[in-house]
Amino acid sequence: MAGSSSRSSNPPKPRKRVEAETTSSLKRAKDGSAFTRCDVCNKDVPVVLIDMHNCGLDSKIRMNLEAQVVEKVTEVVKKPTERKRAATSENKERKTKKEKKSKDPNMPKRPPTAFFLFMDDFRKEFKAANPDSKSVSVVAKEGGEKWKSMSDEEKKPYVDKAAELKAEYGKAVEKQNAEENEDEKDASEKEDE
Repeated sequence: MAGSSSRSSNPPKPRKRVEAETTSSLKRAKDGSAFTRCDVCNKDVPVVLIDMHNCGLDSKIRMNLEAQVVEKVTEVVKKPTERKRAATSENKERKTKKEKKSKDPNMPKRPPTAFFLFMDDFRKEFKAANPDSKSVSVVAKEGGEKWKSMSDEEKKPYVDKAAELKAEYGKAVEKQNAEENEDEKDASEKEDE
């Protein structure tokens, strides 16, 4: 009995993996392609199936096609498979980091859309009507449903306000870009001196 308990506590022996090397020959055209063009029917014919190609070829043409074939012996060697390792934090950082354009802190903020202007007003109304409701998702759902049910006339003040803010934003961006261009010109002039 003591001998049987020692057998079960021993870990199993690791299995050996045997890699089989296989070699195969690939038939290719002289240019390395897997296809060659038939002179008679002007079709691309797979090199492997040349002997089965039949378009009224006489033996000279078939011999011509077969003369274009070169057999290449290739060795297919499998690399020993490694167990997948848990990705280290460095690998994760490399994969996730993408170079982004640096944001200019002086650039003006984009204006809200008509819907977001509506939602600002709707949140105030909803809070006044339901002071105990603290769920953001409920407010968003209710606001979305109300926005969808509104007519174009009801949406018009928000759309007009959004267009006005967008025009102001466009002017501010143009002004900012003009200032940056002036700064770049000044910097390049200083470098030239």
